Amino acid sequence: MSKILLVEDSKFLRLSTERALVRAGYSTITAADGDEALRLAREHLPHLILLDMMLPKMSGPDVLKALKEDPRTRSIPIVVLTALSQKNAARLHDDGALAYFEKSSLDLDKGAQKLLAAIEPILKKHSSPASSATSA
Repeated sequence: MSKILLVEDSKFLRLSTERALVRAGYSTITAADGDEALRLAREHLPHLILLDMMLPKMSGPDVLKALKEDPRTRSIPIVVLTALSQKNAARLHDDGALAYFEKSSLDLDKGAQKLLAAIEPILKKHSSPASSATSA
């Protein structure tokens, strides 16, 4: 079972997306801020991280950089979910994000089907757990 860390400060989006991920068969861990995201990523070494950019305590871009600088978490694929425009996609990709999705294009308020369809191929391609790819 693939383990996904969902980092989202909006309680509604976090809970609804978590429910959809669990229903789709994923083990899901959630974080509501950047500090918690770093702690949970290092503790659980998920197969995939879904990362919002606008977070309290530590911004999404700072979380992304910290995860990619840490040998324990650098191999974990990170998918950015944000309300920010596509103009940030190139910079985030350079910082280590595997993919970038605007929340509005995923229609998260109408369900997580588009998100699930987007992450399935990523998980298949990067199917080995981060814990087997790195050693602490």
